[in-house]
Formats: sequence, C-alpha cells, structure tokens
Amino acid sequence: MSNFYFVKGDDLPAIEVTLTRDVTGDVINTTGSTVVFKYRRKGALSTLGTLSDVSTTTQKTNGIAIFQFGLTDLDVDAGNYEAEVEITNSAGRVETVYEIIDFTLREDF
Repeated sequence: MSNFYFVKGDDLPAIEVTLTRDVTGDVINTTGSTVVFKYRRKGALSTLGTLSDVSTTTQKTNGIAIFQFGLTDLDVDAGNYEAEVEITNSAGRVETVYEIIDFTLREDF
C-alpha cells in the first residue's frame, strides 16, 4: 500500500481504503460490521488513536472504508506513523487486515 501524507494539526484529511480478499480479489462487504483504523507512531507499541469507518451503506457493500481524522487526531509530533484496519462482524468475530498502512506527518508552516 502506498504512503499517505498529512500536515500536523489538520482536521479534514481522510483515508479511503478498499478491502479485498488476497486470493480472490473479491471485495469484503462490511455491512453490519464495525471497521476501525488503529494508528501509532512507527515502531511504537501502543496506539495513539482509533478512527471509526464513516462510509455509507453502498460503500460498505463495495468494500470501501473511510476513516476521517478528527479535530485533534493529527496534533502529534511530525514523523512516520503506521496503522491497521480491523473488522469486527456482527457475531463479534475479528479480522485484522494484514497489510500495514503507512503515513507521514509533517510540520505546518
């Protein structure tokens, strides 16, 4: 997955991902599931935050998840960060997407 780039202190950026099965390429319909984006500083052990999927029902059906950063989520030190996407279905079973999402945060002017 490619690296995303953001500016420290911004509160409008979002990350959109399409969830698919590696073997078949089929999209993962997340309707009725909870999908979250957990992020941390690269190499750290604890997460800094968790963003919930804000996609529409149609987007969920098509495997699309959208994670919107909030007012203070990017008020952290500039540097390299990583995230994972976790899906919890309606039965409470959890599947974590294997691929890590990288993003870089730079200082604002």
